Amino acid sequence: MKMRNIGLLILNLGSPESYETADVKTYLNEFLTDERVIDSPWLVRQLVVKGFIVPFRAPKSAEAYKTIWTKEGSPLKVITQDFKIAVQQLLNIPVAISMRYGSPTPAAALKELESQTERLDEILIAPMYPHYAMSSYETAVECVKNYLLSTGKNLKLRILKPFYSEPGYISSLAKSIKPFVENGEFDAALFSYHGLPIRHLKKSDPSHNHCYSSNACCELKSTAWEYCYKHQVKTTTKLVTEKLNLSAEKTIISFQSRLGSGWIEPFTDKILEELPAKGIKKLVVICPAFVADCLETLEEIHERGKETFLKAGGEKFVAVPCLNTQPQWIETFTSYCKDYNTAYAGLWSS
Repeated sequence: MKMRNIGLLILNLGSPESYETADVKTYLNEFLTDERVIDSPWLVRQLVVKGFIVPFRAPKSAEAYKTIWTKEGSPLKVITQDFKIAVQQLLNIPVAISMRYGSPTPAAALKELESQTERLDEILIAPMYPHYAMSSYETAVECVKNYLLSTGKNLKLRILKPFYSEPGYISSLAKSIKPFVENGEFDAALFSYHGLPIRHLKKSDPSHNHCYSSNACCELKSTAWEYCYKHQVKTTTKLVTEKLNLSAEKTIISFQSRLGSGWIEPFTDKILEELPAKGIKKLVVICPAFVADCLETLEEIHERGKETFLKAGGEKFVAVPCLNTQPQWIETFTSYCKDYNTAYAGLWSS
């Protein structure tokens, strides 16, 4: 790989520079004015985000970030940096990180890659999103790809596709969950995925008539599956629970982090309130939409989610850490990059 002058760019969402309200405002303004996140007309988006959402949301988000911040900084950035170091040791090629929002920027990532080699001919872009969504995978890929193409450099780009059903990823995820469920001392396993507006699913549907056309649309084979977040998270859950021999009766799927109305249901916070009354008092929660722990897992689930469940009458709440830097996941991801043009050719687009 080194002889072919290849670099690897690990792509993630991003974090504020600090938990101070001013930095959180800067981050939220960039994030929420993205047309693939809030897909309203430009002027409406600017007015709503900067005039209403950010002024009210930023102080609350700053407090939330403060509860999870580490001495080294944002957990997402710290974990991604540790992941990069581990991967680079196994690949022995230039590796850099780019965030969709905040830093490091795509420009900084390219500069870092170029500083590690005399010539760079090809870049493997690896979004750390197992599932396709226009507000995560798509916006991150388009941002980095457009920047790299705008430089005028003669670079060949290959992009890692969503790996929601790839056996190595499923095996890594199952192994990370197994210690928390193997004793059977739980009433249910809740798979909580990041939420999306339903209109995003419909916009991403290339057939324009499949998503939400029926209650069984996610089970009816369609070209929409390649871009359908809901189908993909259902597939991940099915494959992981089968590998762990978890019964369907003990498995629940929900969606968190909603902003506004018209989002995919059921909602995680509502499910957590309702489960104890249904006799589910011991709960294991998994967040497979994230490969690295972040605000949505550490604060929203580990802290607020746990509090909601216990206040509603729950007795035991166990939150499973994300894959982070677990050895099997590092080895799996590294294999994608080592064999990108042979064994894992189907996982990469160009």
